[in-house]
Amino acid sequence: MVAAASVVVAVGTATGMMSALDGGRGAHAAKPEVTSSPRLEQLPVLPSPSATRVSLSPSPSASASTKKSASPTPSRTGTEQQRQPATGSARLYRYTDSQVLDWVRANPGDPRTPVIESRIADQPAAVWFADFAPATIASRVRAVTSGAAAQGRVPVLVPYAIPGRDCGGASKGGAPDLSAYDGWIDAFAAGLGSGEVVVVLEPDSIAQSDCLSDRARADRFASLARAGRVLKAANPKARVYYDAGHSGWKPAAQQAALLKQAGAASAVSSDGIFSNVSNFQATSDEIAYDRQVLAALGGPASLGAVIDTSRNGNGAPADGEWCDPAGRRIGRAPTLGTGQARIDAYLWVKLPGESDGCKGTAGTFSPSYAFDLASS
Repeated sequence: MVAAASVVVAVGTATGMMSALDGGRGAHAAKPEVTSSPRLEQLPVLPSPSATRVSLSPSPSASASTKKSASPTPSRTGTEQQRQPATGSARLYRYTDSQVLDWVRANPGDPRTPVIESRIADQPAAVWFADFAPATIASRVRAVTSGAAAQGRVPVLVPYAIPGRDCGGASKGGAPDLSAYDGWIDAFAAGLGSGEVVVVLEPDSIAQSDCLSDRARADRFASLARAGRVLKAANPKARVYYDAGHSGWKPAAQQAALLKQAGAASAVSSDGIFSNVSNFQATSDEIAYDRQVLAALGGPASLGAVIDTSRNGNGAPADGEWCDPAGRRIGRAPTLGTGQARIDAYLWVKLPGESDGCKGTAGTFSPSYAFDLASS
């Protein structure tokens, strides 16, 4: 996303997720990070221990973008106040494979383990699919969605293979071209099943598109609009959200204009927007910003927003640092029932403890960083 402002880029989108990859470290990947304007979050809700163990895994790591804008002020319309999240009290799925679980199981005697396990490992996080592997993507997606369906839970999936990802930064990669990407999305959709699922579609693909030519950007946006249509056609219960960056990046009206070009205002392809992935912006700032984006976006009143709250408990650093900044804290626990109009969910898209690239290789789990986030 943006360096001293919104770097949700490629440092391995380490957004506290599980990235189902083949080879390498197994089924996970890494992703970009973002920074933000300083603002303290009011008493973030720390996750409470859960009887069942959760599984979170690595996600792409953050690289650096270059745009920062002032945080918008809340906009509340009658429609926004009346609309309530569609999925209410449904429970989020905790995948059974992740770096944090591997560490917890391998270090039962470490004095940090109880805190990391109860406050991070026992929370549901997004599952990232950041490699371009068309032959296996359907079966890997199906493994997650079928596991969630068996428990009556809702999984959060992150397709992360758009060509030119992260503008060639730390999280570069993805499909070789848009034609190949379209085929990959078709295969991804084949694994969605028929139950409820949340899809966080291609972090940074819209907010971080300034590096593309006008033609390349239009082609990418057309492919993203197609992706939303394909995913929702494959599973009518799939809720697909598009990249809105975050409150410290582009102005709401500018971001909404880009989102509209990518199909985010159409109910055929979209259920709304997501923000703050891999960043630290305070939840209150994101709620205000997302409502402004939705108002400018137009479209059906059913469109909502989901916010990454995995590391925003203390808001963003005053100096705009985005790479494993000190003094951060885990934010509100993941939930599909926020009680906030037009805010459908608080999610942990980036797994707390997965490095942005400064406390370790991007996307790898750092127990010291995880402990700091969970105990501060």
